[in-house]
Amino acid sequence: MTNDKHSTSEQAPFWARLRSRLRAEFGEAAYRSWLKPASFEQADDETIRILAPTRFMRDWIETQYGDRLLRLWSEENPKIVRLDIVHAGADSDAPIAEPLPAVPVQTESPRAEIGAPLDPRFRFDNFVVGKPNELAFAAARRVAESESVPFNPLFLYGGVGLGKTHLMHAIAWQIRKTTPERRVIYLSAEKFMYQFIRAMRFKDTMAFKEQFRSVDVLMIDDVQFFSGKDNTQEEFFHTFNALVDHNRQVIISADKSPNDLEGMEERMKSRLGWGLVADIHPTIYELRLGILQSKAEKMEFGIPLKVLEFLAHKITSNVRELEGALNRLVAYARLIGRPIDLDNTQEVLQDILRANDRKVTIEEIQKRVAEHYNIRLGEMYSARRSRAIARPRQVAMYLSKQLTERSLPEIGRKFGGRDHTTVMHAVRKIDELCALDTSFSEDVELLRRMLEG
Repeated sequence: MTNDKHSTSEQAPFWARLRSRLRAEFGEAAYRSWLKPASFEQADDETIRILAPTRFMRDWIETQYGDRLLRLWSEENPKIVRLDIVHAGADSDAPIAEPLPAVPVQTESPRAEIGAPLDPRFRFDNFVVGKPNELAFAAARRVAESESVPFNPLFLYGGVGLGKTHLMHAIAWQIRKTTPERRVIYLSAEKFMYQFIRAMRFKDTMAFKEQFRSVDVLMIDDVQFFSGKDNTQEEFFHTFNALVDHNRQVIISADKSPNDLEGMEERMKSRLGWGLVADIHPTIYELRLGILQSKAEKMEFGIPLKVLEFLAHKITSNVRELEGALNRLVAYARLIGRPIDLDNTQEVLQDILRANDRKVTIEEIQKRVAEHYNIRLGEMYSARRSRAIARPRQVAMYLSKQLTERSLPEIGRKFGGRDHTTVMHAVRKIDELCALDTSFSEDVELLRRMLEG
């Protein structure tokens, strides 16, 4: 590595500017999918080195954006004549994840390995089961352990980070363990498309069809990626039919149910819904807490139950973010040498916690409080002043002040056009009652938790 003015430290800022330019040129979707995950690694006299998270992403960036990246960098520094794009783990002695056994590929062809690697962390024995995912889990185990095809396809759907990919990897690992002679391909929908485009480019579509239609189990992750891609949909449709006709197992995941997939042909939606459709619902508190406890045990790091409960209450978006928060917290404790408690948990994870703060509306508060006190919702706006009505209304005003960013006049208007001083009086009154009456205070706290959670 040289120490001239174009050294690594001085080239790094240009990467940020270059990505902004590429974002404008290629659009937000392409930027987020391909360029944002890549990072600048180093520079020397003539070469720039970019790091991509996976081998597939490296290949895609190289073929789709490599020339443009090099041209832009050369404009900044004419000495740069080479761009190296490598994937994470490329220089490691051992692979990060073990690849699935793939259908044999002829070496003289320019084809790439068609199976994606499996993550060794994703097994059935470390998947925490609860009501939101019990059907999907049971179906996945049945497919993995059955000697025949129980339902075709198995279609798993749910939001980001809820466990779809975990279950698909677990199925593949289980099949490898019990019936290693079965040929399995697991890959993302985008890699399927990439392989298809590559096959067309090299006029190798017949071999592509043979590869995908001669497997025993085909697993395609995030099939919503096919939306709007007519040629890829057509090829996948015929591949799907060929496998089902020959009683080969097909397993699909997506972020929506088959009927709700936009940009997908009706015949494709119909085929995807043929077998068992199992959804994974957003996690509930008990499941999130169980996941945290399971992960904490494996990390062999003492974390107070109160901290785990706090995280399970506050981080409700998805399991991936929940586990990421725990990893960051443990890393902080080990590096800084401080015990984990609620105070430093809130300090270390403030950005994650802030992002997970659900925006509660005044209308939600009014509805929940009315239900809790068994009064009509309309009483929140009425002129009635009896205690049975006024007290719940004051509680709703108090919670509106605590849980929303609305001003006092705005809150007053939502309660039948009342003055802001009425809201101020309600807030003071509820504060006083909470201080004097433990039972009342617990009641208000329960309402707050229900609204926040």
